[in-house]
Amino acid sequence: MIRPLVFAALLAALPVHAFDLQGHRGARGLLPENTLPSFRKALEIGVDTIECDMAVTKDDVVVIHHDLWLNPDTTRGPDGKWLEARGPAIRDLTFAELQRYDVGRIKPGTKYAADFPNQQPVDGTRIPRLSDLFDLVKASGNTKVGFDCETKISPLEPDATLAPEAFAKRVIAEIRKHGMATRTMVQSFDWRTLQVIQKEAPEIRTMYLSSPRTIARVDATTPSPWLAGFWPDWHGSVPKAVKAAGGKIWAPNQTYLTPELLAEARSLGIIVIPWTVNDTAMMDKLLGMGVDGIISDRPDIVKERLKARATPKAGG
Repeated sequence: MIRPLVFAALLAALPVHAFDLQGHRGARGLLPENTLPSFRKALEIGVDTIECDMAVTKDDVVVIHHDLWLNPDTTRGPDGKWLEARGPAIRDLTFAELQRYDVGRIKPGTKYAADFPNQQPVDGTRIPRLSDLFDLVKASGNTKVGFDCETKISPLEPDATLAPEAFAKRVIAEIRKHGMATRTMVQSFDWRTLQVIQKEAPEIRTMYLSSPRTIARVDATTPSPWLAGFWPDWHGSVPKAVKAAGGKIWAPNQTYLTPELLAEARSLGIIVIPWTVNDTAMMDKLLGMGVDGIISDRPDIVKERLKARATPKAGG
């Protein structure tokens, strides 16, 4: 266990990076996730980075959607009715077919609805293309906001998406086409796609996502399939595995990160941006630890907590 004073001294001796406030799926706590209204709201709040998820349609259009399939908790069909079960895979629909579905509201009575009571519906909202997000930002005149785009791909569901290399190359082409390579990082729990990005497009930053589920062994003798062979057990820790993979940014689950892991990552030159932080107590805890950024469904609240920390107390 690192003592508090030793930990503070260690962090003080390491490089300091500009804080990266990331709006998760835009501003999911306020407007429908991964939609243009949500991204527009994130811009209004003043995030440093817009976080989103990427899928590839049957006709190879890069779209913004979290699940590998249409989610019944957020999707109404062409008939206006909620999907009764998991819908088609995004990969099995053309972009035109995808536009027949409405993703502008959470289904009432679901756990999702209970988790996001402040999300305002925008009926008629469709799943956008990645290019639509880029166009929105260009039209806004914002020349600084970045993009954190996740490849939604799973080694456990290989038939639901393009293969890792093909997926990554399609994403690279789209990002380069719109001149956003230097403003974009690609993140993933499936580190195979990040290896392709680093090899094929070194100008695009990569961010290594991890959760207790994706770093855990399958069983006593089988390593996790998510980490492209960079197993923490072999390297000694998750930060060391990220370093071995060539990663410079690590996004751990908020509950997994400890002061010791943060200090270790920093000593390896790795930027640490935990996800998905919506609780104010956890925001304050992580800000107090000195993380390099936070991914949140409520970037407006994170911004308030940052402002409160920067405001001198009366009489101080």
